[in-house]
Amino acid sequence: MKYSFLYFIDVMGIAAFSISGVFAAMEKRLDIFGVFIMAFVTSIGGGTIRDLLLGNTPVSWLRNIDLLFVVFIGAIVAIVFRNVLRNFRKTLLLFDSLGLGLFTIVGIQKGLAFDLHPLMCLGLGTITACFGGVLRDISLNNIPLIFQKEIYASASLLGGGIYLLLRETNIYSEVSDILCIVIICLIRLLAVRLDWRLPGLYSKNKF
Repeated sequence: MKYSFLYFIDVMGIAAFSISGVFAAMEKRLDIFGVFIMAFVTSIGGGTIRDLLLGNTPVSWLRNIDLLFVVFIGAIVAIVFRNVLRNFRKTLLLFDSLGLGLFTIVGIQKGLAFDLHPLMCLGLGTITACFGGVLRDISLNNIPLIFQKEIYASASLLGGGIYLLLRETNIYSEVSDILCIVIICLIRLLAVRLDWRLPGLYSKNKF
């Protein structure tokens, strides 16, 4: 049951990041090929880096072609409904936040499966959740969100830390999964809504 539920979370995360990649690409007015490439990079990038760090090769999407179908279907859905979801920025934020929460849990669980220290698992969760977006932003000539003052990677770290603490309680594992996904997603959405930011190092008039 646990494996199947974790796989479901992984698939949902891939779909969410695929959709966010499509909307990020359409903001830059990329052609159809570029849109699909951004969907692929955003949804697969973080998990690929995680698997390489773990020595878990071939990486997951090479061993399971169904994951590529999820990327493709997510991209098609986003393209078909692009005229319904006219505000690309808000749509990108929603699916990016959802993917952030989903992939944080997947990354932590992968680390736990390799019997890594909880702090290393937390790092893997953040890498899984954030680095697809990093690759997407670099490809689109944007400064990645985790290198700015926005609450992004810190939301993953905070939610992942809560998840590790909940694992020490008697709460059902599936409940703690869902709870922490919601917490991470809400932190990210509220941070944007309320303009929560990390402290800056630079004044407005100085480097």
